[in-house]
Amino acid sequence: MGALDHFSNLFDCSHSSSKLKRKQLQTVEIKVRIDCEGCERKVKRAVEGMKGVKQVDVERKANKLTVVGYVEPSRVIARVSHRTGKKAELWPYVPYDVVEHPYAAGVYDKKAPSGYVRDTMDSHGSHLARASSTEVRYTTAFSDENPTACSIM
Repeated sequence: MGALDHFSNLFDCSHSSSKLKRKQLQTVEIKVRIDCEGCERKVKRAVEGMKGVKQVDVERKANKLTVVGYVEPSRVIARVSHRTGKKAELWPYVPYDVVEHPYAAGVYDKKAPSGYVRDTMDSHGSHLARASSTEVRYTTAFSDENPTACSIM
C-alpha cells in the first residue's frame, strides 16, 4: 500500500468512522419453569419489553421460552431470572434423532420433553459406536459373513 492509498484511507468519508458491531438476528431458546397461565404471561412480559426483541413464543408444556431478535442470550437469561424470580438456563435439549446414542448415560434425561434428549458436546459417548481393531479382528474371525473365517463346531 502506497502513501497515496494511506492518505486516501485516512480522509475517506464514504463510511462511518464509528465501527459499532451490530448484533445479529438470532433465536434464543431458554428453559424456564412455567406452571400456569399466570407464569406464562409473567415470563412473556419480562422479555417483550427488551430492546431488540422481535418475537416471543412460550411453550408451557415443554417449559420453553423462544426469543427472536437482536439480543444476547446472557442478557435474556438475566432479564427472565431478575424479573420473574425463576431459574432460567439455555435450552439444553436436542431432538433425540440428532444424537447417535440417545439412551447412553449422560444423554437420556427423564425430565426432558418427549422427543428430546440432553445435548452433549463431549466425545464421551462416541466410543460406543467404534470398536478397536483387535475387537474387530476377533469378531470377524468367527463371523458367518467372513468366507475365510474359522468354523468351530
